[in-house]
Amino acid sequence: MVKERVEKKMSVKFVWSYAAELKLLLTALLILCSLATLLQFLPSRFTISTSDLRVCISRVVSQNSSQTQNQTLLLALAAAAPPPLPPPPIPSPPSVAVDKDRLLPNGALKRVFNPYGSAAYNFITMGAYRGGLNTFAIVGLASKPLHLYGKPTYQCQWVPDLNSSEPISGVSYKVLPDWGYGRVYTVVVVNCTFSVPVNADNSGGKLVLYASTSGGGDRNFNITDRIEALTEIPGSLDATVFTSSPKYDYLYCGSSLYGTLSPQRVREWLAYHVRLFGPRSHFVIHDAGGVHEEVMEVLKPWMELGYVTLQDIRDQERFDGYYHNQFMVVNDCLHRYKFMAKWMFFFDVDEYIYVPPKNTIKSVLDSLSDYSQFTIEQMPMSSKLCLTDDAGRTYRRWGFEKLVYRDVKKGIRRDRKYAVQPRAVYATGVHMSQNIGGKTTHKTEGRIKYFHYHGTIAVRREPCRNLLNLTQITFEKTPYVLDTTMRDIAFTIKKFELKMIGSRLQKTRQ
Repeated sequence: MVKERVEKKMSVKFVWSYAAELKLLLTALLILCSLATLLQFLPSRFTISTSDLRVCISRVVSQNSSQTQNQTLLLALAAAAPPPLPPPPIPSPPSVAVDKDRLLPNGALKRVFNPYGSAAYNFITMGAYRGGLNTFAIVGLASKPLHLYGKPTYQCQWVPDLNSSEPISGVSYKVLPDWGYGRVYTVVVVNCTFSVPVNADNSGGKLVLYASTSGGGDRNFNITDRIEALTEIPGSLDATVFTSSPKYDYLYCGSSLYGTLSPQRVREWLAYHVRLFGPRSHFVIHDAGGVHEEVMEVLKPWMELGYVTLQDIRDQERFDGYYHNQFMVVNDCLHRYKFMAKWMFFFDVDEYIYVPPKNTIKSVLDSLSDYSQFTIEQMPMSSKLCLTDDAGRTYRRWGFEKLVYRDVKKGIRRDRKYAVQPRAVYATGVHMSQNIGGKTTHKTEGRIKYFHYHGTIAVRREPCRNLLNLTQITFEKTPYVLDTTMRDIAFTIKKFELKMIGSRLQKTRQ
């Protein structure tokens, strides 16, 4: 009895363990039986033959096979397509025949020297300008060793636009105006003169310069570069500019501006000189990296009024010349504006031209009109010494207003600056021109001078380092005397600036 109970319990456990599967199986059997019973009551026209099943199956298979074929075709096309072309290789430079050492019949070993590359350009143009109906000036840089140790030559040619006209050859001569200060490059001004007026009919043409090394650098070769220095399109020549009155009485040709310039010092300098030179004046500023955003804000008001032209010459830094290629820049300015001004001034933005009371810049220059050039005496000012009267408010004073001690050391040759009547000048320098037609005078004391605030233009902090209440002092082994000449006119300059451009620069920083 006990044995039967045990067996019964085991069978129940076995069935219970497979209960889910049994339920699923029984449900399936029930559905099949229901379908079989239902089919008996359907009309005879509703039949599913084996052919119908075959068609359905074939459609499904055909769809799958077509998709498979499309995928296979796409894969095959992708595999057959050529890979993307690689970027074209950088062309290698043409191979140069390299000579080798060889034994001579006399038993000597002949050594060879194989040159590669070039150390400097033959010629770099900055500008080319007419000097008249038959003359031109080409301003640029050239290899200094080539000019120092070689004998390079230049030939000028005018090529008319009309094919029926033959090129005209001219006479050329070069000027090296940088006084030996060049570095890798030196400044060259090539003057081209033709025996007859060129482009007289205004039909257009080109000025071509042939620059030859004449064996300089390699005596086996005379390398000649053809340079199209100037192009005149038909109808562009205005010959009246050579004989008409100039647009400006006074034009300032600035040297290369570089470094971290003080916008406040530039502001003061511009306001002062616009007032000095008057409404028929113009200022050409050359930016070699010094006209940063704050300086630009100072220049803008005067540019808008037509007093200032700004030229970006930063690319000249590529070429290693003296002092940011200063000599090239001033020569380009000379020839570019040669017929636009009666007088042209050359000085720096830390220097202030001054004429005594009861005189004007016009009266002084009229008295010097017989000269093609005159030089200007320097008044060197301290960049550190100020008055104790300005204690606590030096930041409100303008630079030339608070720096009032003048260097009076004797026995020193001080640099002079100068002005020229540009139509008589062929090339120029930084402190004077040595290539001029006409007379030069240095006897201008008492009529015109300039105050030089050396070391202040690129200082962004307050320049006053020592406050004094003395009329004379020796500071750092240099004697100084109190000179308030510029201080006395500061208020007038400030009023002039306010009248001309308003208060837009009142918050300019040092």
